[in-house]
Amino acid sequence: MTPALAAHKGLRCQILLELKRAQPLTTQELAERHEVTANAIRRHLKELEAEQLIEYRREQRGHGAPTFSYGLTDAGEALFPKRYDKALTALLAYLEETGGRDEVRRFFDQRFRAQAEELLARLGDTGGEERVAAVVDHLSGEGFMADWSRESGQITIAEHNCALHVVAARYPEICESELRFLKDLLGPGVERQRHIVQGCNSCEYSFNLIDVLGSDNVPGREQA
Repeated sequence: MTPALAAHKGLRCQILLELKRAQPLTTQELAERHEVTANAIRRHLKELEAEQLIEYRREQRGHGAPTFSYGLTDAGEALFPKRYDKALTALLAYLEETGGRDEVRRFFDQRFRAQAEELLARLGDTGGEERVAAVVDHLSGEGFMADWSRESGQITIAEHNCALHVVAARYPEICESELRFLKDLLGPGVERQRHIVQGCNSCEYSFNLIDVLGSDNVPGREQA
């Protein structure tokens, strides 16, 4: 969490985090998610709007009257971690000029390969959900606001913040290197389902825990 985001304490901080994960959201949706009244949410929304961190828009949902939903402004997005965008973009531009896009691709591959090797050495034979959780912890430590969920053996990893959004928009090779990084750690069945660079709220990756990590690593599964 950046110092600017940490300055917004309590419910205000939670509203910003929730909007980052799932914007746009209505006042009622935010109230239900935080188990408070709509009036309590409205007070904080007004303050955040006055700081130009959020903005509202009219949305037509169903056949009723339009509703107001809230999302982050550019200033609100700037509260979340961004990792050396300007310096890294300048370095990549130099690499592209001197060695072409292949040199950029090699740079990203080497960076992610080193991280994968470090994680693999630390994880050893760890499998199943424990392995997934360790990978997600690593991604969050890198500023990606990652979490994961499981439904009927299908795992979804979601990154709610792109810590390198400016870089990724110019050099999509980093996204492909990240996908290979996840495949190295979790197996070749990992697939990207959503992509922030394409306008989604999050980058999401899914895979089947049994197929990717092996049935022996699935908690609660009886051995043959």
